[in-house]
Amino acid sequence: MKRCKWATEEPNITYHDKEWGRPQHNDQKLFEFLVLEGAQAGLSWVTILKRRNGYKKAFSDFDVLKVSKYSEKRILKLLQDESIIRNKLKINSAVNNAKQFLKIQEEFGSFDKYLWSFVNGKPIKNKFKKLSDLPASTEISEKLSKDLKKHGFSFVGPTICYALMQAIGMVNDHTTECFLHGK
Repeated sequence: MKRCKWATEEPNITYHDKEWGRPQHNDQKLFEFLVLEGAQAGLSWVTILKRRNGYKKAFSDFDVLKVSKYSEKRILKLLQDESIIRNKLKINSAVNNAKQFLKIQEEFGSFDKYLWSFVNGKPIKNKFKKLSDLPASTEISEKLSKDLKKHGFSFVGPTICYALMQAIGMVNDHTTECFLHGK
């Protein structure tokens, strides 16, 4: 069975086969990916995947309401938590983004509705032959990034937004040789 070239070892294989590129519409999962993609900035995705359970515990099972209420004391505790990336800017960003996420839910009915509006509610199906063909960002991820920033989000540059779009299936970037490409 052929996979995308980045999925050669665990935990990447399981993540690739069961999650990456599959349309996701659950707001709690969307918040999870927003937190994880922000944490990944400047690091490899496998680094974050290996700490995913740590993030789940540290960020209250990605309960956006709970995370939005984290105090400075809680943030300081997270900075000591070795199961996550202990970067103050990224941790503060996750808490800030939780607050903004709730505002988006209020304004649009759900974060899902807001996010998927950037692709008219349907995944973009790309036909890249090899990993090196995949872009780091696109016009849509740049628009999404600008709009998220306008709404007060942080750690949401165009590259992070494109990675988010790939992760939650807004774009299907499985390479054409991958067994999941046509699914």
